[in-house]
Amino acid sequence: MAEKTFKFLVSLFLLLVILIKFVQSEPTGHHPFKSILNLVESQKGQSVSKLHLVKQYLKKFGYLDYDLSSNKNLNQVDDDEFDDRLESAIRTYQQNFHLEVTGRLDKRTVNQMMKPRCGVADIFNSTKHHNSSKSSDGVANADYSFFPGAPRWSKKHLKYTFGATVQVAGAESIRSVCKQSFQKWAQVTDFTFEEVPNSADADIKIAFYQLDHGDDEPFDGPGGIFAHGFRPTIGMLHFDADETWSSNPGRQELDLESVAVHEIGHLLGLGHSEDHPDAIMYPYFDYGKTKRSLQEDDIEGIRDLYGL
Repeated sequence: MAEKTFKFLVSLFLLLVILIKFVQSEPTGHHPFKSILNLVESQKGQSVSKLHLVKQYLKKFGYLDYDLSSNKNLNQVDDDEFDDRLESAIRTYQQNFHLEVTGRLDKRTVNQMMKPRCGVADIFNSTKHHNSSKSSDGVANADYSFFPGAPRWSKKHLKYTFGATVQVAGAESIRSVCKQSFQKWAQVTDFTFEEVPNSADADIKIAFYQLDHGDDEPFDGPGGIFAHGFRPTIGMLHFDADETWSSNPGRQELDLESVAVHEIGHLLGLGHSEDHPDAIMYPYFDYGKTKRSLQEDDIEGIRDLYGL
């Protein structure tokens, strides 16, 4: 009897270990594209239900670009055919994020897509605008990027304000958080920042919104896209009000300051840094984490953009 009990407990323990590893390997949060988890190992030549969600994802972030001048291509981004263009887009995505370049929707690729991220595209008009510096041994040590045309502010004193906003639990400290976040960029540039009460006087407007909020960049509910900042000199920073925000994040909460520092980088003209996961301007983030300090890649990028 004792032997059977012991074997049962050992089996139960092993089962728990397997379950824990499985849960840890899956992305957290309630991603709006969660059904793409069912597309793992899809590949060219197949027609798979919901594959259009992957096409829409890759199109949004700059990896997939159909020639819509031809009528036959009008619906290609909405169909479920795994075609040549999709395979090429997946290869580019895999290469950018240092995944095995298979052209298939393998598990690592799908899990990467499922992570929470910034809503700004990684590639603009199918061209990545970037500068890379190299160390003496020829290894690239920077991969910051700019928006097309490298737009920048002509003034050095920027005023910001907080617009009409959805009430969001956990965002009570937004004013102090943004003040700290702007200061981090001020310390490595010659920018100064000032909060003003009147939006008519502000260069930058900050607010929380839900779903479609009138800027052609709708949010998607909990999970997925958590914020976006627009290039100079549009001056808009929007947080997704459906996320759970915090200044001291728990496992299923997003750190408000980490995201604010990232989005301010966009407001000043930086794009994403895909080669440096530790960089503030890396497009993906995660619940329960903090990443609040500018890294060398971020500092080199903003100084290069403004000729400092």
